[in-house]
Amino acid sequence: MSPVAGWYPDPAGEPGVERYWDGAAWTATTRPAVPAPAPPPPAPAYDPAPPPPAPAAPSYEPAPVAPSYEPAPVAPSYEPAVDVPAVADAPAAAPAPTFDPAPAADPVPPAPTPAAPEPASAAPVASVAPANLGPPTGGNSTELLTDERFAEVEGGQRLVKQNSRLLKITLGEDVLAKQGSMVAFQGQIDFDYEGSGAAKFLKKAFTGEGTSLMRCTGHGELFLADSARQVHIVHLQGAGITVNGGNILAFEPSLTWDIERIKGAGMAAGGLFNTRLEGHGWLAITTDGDPVVLRTDQPTFADTDAAVAWSSSLSTTLNRTVKAGALIGRGSGEAVQLAFQGDGIVIVQPSEGSVVPPHTH
Repeated sequence: MSPVAGWYPDPAGEPGVERYWDGAAWTATTRPAVPAPAPPPPAPAYDPAPPPPAPAAPSYEPAPVAPSYEPAPVAPSYEPAVDVPAVADAPAAAPAPTFDPAPAADPVPPAPTPAAPEPASAAPVASVAPANLGPPTGGNSTELLTDERFAEVEGGQRLVKQNSRLLKITLGEDVLAKQGSMVAFQGQIDFDYEGSGAAKFLKKAFTGEGTSLMRCTGHGELFLADSARQVHIVHLQGAGITVNGGNILAFEPSLTWDIERIKGAGMAAGGLFNTRLEGHGWLAITTDGDPVVLRTDQPTFADTDAAVAWSSSLSTTLNRTVKAGALIGRGSGEAVQLAFQGDGIVIVQPSEGSVVPPHTH
């Protein structure tokens, strides 16, 4: 229940001042306080809750924060004993705020906790090459530089095997090589298509024998290889040699060559054709694996696909070992071989040629 209208001590706490209560709200009218003749009124019937304890001070001293508001004091629920004369000219009751407290100051954000200093970035550690790699070349170190197996073969020779699968030729004079067999060169070297003449062209087209050649000219060092096959060098001294065309890697233009049919392999039987080279000069051939060289001091036979090369002075025929059981699927798989007779050599590779995987389309 609100107290009746009248003068009461200023709720704002200003000493010696009374403010008029209109029965509903505090007005703006004030006056000097009238001394009370009677003893002070008893304590209010309720005990207001004490203000909450002040928060513990933070580790740092933040700027003081002004309270967001100051609540208005609650009017007492009793009627004072003194008779306060009514004021005739009291203003009409009008809604008015109890009082305008000081505007709340914007809260001051606490000072940010200083960030821990970032650790200094460690300096990059330079990679130190192991001692066994030797001094860097061109800014790079590798065991390939210290391993003699991978070093370029020197010596100034015109023809030398860089390794078992790579042929190195020092150009000055021209060289005929299998098309596409160049893997590297240093110096000034040019490559041109090498024709075989009309007669040889027709033989190649008709038989499928022979190999497509290119002429290598210029000055420098030329490296040749063919599918990482083993490389072998044969020097011809006036005699001839017969080679499977697919096994020819390179040879000197001084050698003459032609395509010929193996005796005993008639066209009706499908025919067998190879390339014959003769004269004075060198020839480089390849084998699929490490070959075996057979001396023909006794009858010698070889698979038609495994025979790589043989002395042209040898007499060659076809040896047929097919039996009647082959007609009903009981053959040995070794129906025909090349037979060699005479004085010479036969080079045989441990393979019957590259196997083409079955196609699915």
